[in-house]
Amino acid sequence: MTTGKLWDIFCRVIDNYGDIGVGWRLSVGLAARGERVRFWVDDTSALAWMAPFGAPNVEIRHWTQPIQTEGLAPGDILLETFACELDPEFIAAYADWTGARGQKGLWINLEYLSAESYVERNHGLPSPVMTGPGAGLCKYFFYPGFSVATGGLLREPDLAERQASFERADWLQQRGVNWQGERLVSLFCYEPPALADLLDQLAAGPQATQLLVTAGRATAAVTACILNKTRLKPLWNKRELLSISYLPALTQDDYDHLLWACDLNFVRGEDSLVRALWANKPFVWQIYPQHDDAHHRKLEAFLAMLDAPPSLRAFHMIWNGVNSHTDSKASQQTQLPALALDSWRQVVVRAGQQLRQQDDLVTQIMRFALKNL
Repeated sequence: MTTGKLWDIFCRVIDNYGDIGVGWRLSVGLAARGERVRFWVDDTSALAWMAPFGAPNVEIRHWTQPIQTEGLAPGDILLETFACELDPEFIAAYADWTGARGQKGLWINLEYLSAESYVERNHGLPSPVMTGPGAGLCKYFFYPGFSVATGGLLREPDLAERQASFERADWLQQRGVNWQGERLVSLFCYEPPALADLLDQLAAGPQATQLLVTAGRATAAVTACILNKTRLKPLWNKRELLSISYLPALTQDDYDHLLWACDLNFVRGEDSLVRALWANKPFVWQIYPQHDDAHHRKLEAFLAMLDAPPSLRAFHMIWNGVNSHTDSKASQQTQLPALALDSWRQVVVRAGQQLRQQDDLVTQIMRFALKNL
């Protein structure tokens, strides 16, 4: 299946990695299926380490203000990620271009990932544009999701094959990680309220743990936390059961490898959540915070979809600083519950098996394009 069309995909970086991570994976996925893609992004800096070698059939465009449209022939499909508000100049050029060729055109808004029920209701709905340079065009909402009534999740066709050939020890050695058989835990996070608690728990054992900390905010949060701990409780890790390695910025492929290598993964945002699902390893998600606490409902819906056991629910609530209004004992805890990796792994594996039965997002969005062009 191919549309043979040119896609203009727009991305505005807000969360540094999540927005551009999804936009890039989508662009690469489309290009790998034979599509041509121009990926417009307002801050390209993360691509220098996330995708240093680029990808065939994906042209990276710096999305400037004002946008440069002189001499530009807009693509056939206009896709904005996460309602990133396209420039009126580009919309006007797109409307003129499609009108001059007598083509219908297709404008898609790729929305945020959620397990909430409204996603199924809104997925694929048209929204006629009534005003502005795009008047007369129609924008369609495309929702990623976890059910067959949604647009699915990003998943590469060769993912299972890559995982089957992955060698943990070799990959760790290549990354300079001195692994002696300890439990491996990856940490990709903002500044979780319970970070100090987690470090205490890992340092208490009963088994040795090596914590692999991703670059950026996670590294800053851990180093600040340890400085504070060492000042207040110099002997907090005296048994040295917890060792910490700080990782450089990883490519998207190597971030996948990190998740496959570890026994427990802490992930954040949207893109890494999906990758953690495919890794088949227990994980804890730190959801992107929103000022109106809408992320609390989103987190609850995800845990319900996962059919998470009480210990995993309680861990998520405390890790995300959510004050639940339920009366369950788990919601009233203030400290992280003990890690229960065996039961957590079971729910992740089961969810992954079910989700793999659904078509992936790239397949679905191409099918949607063919239907609506």
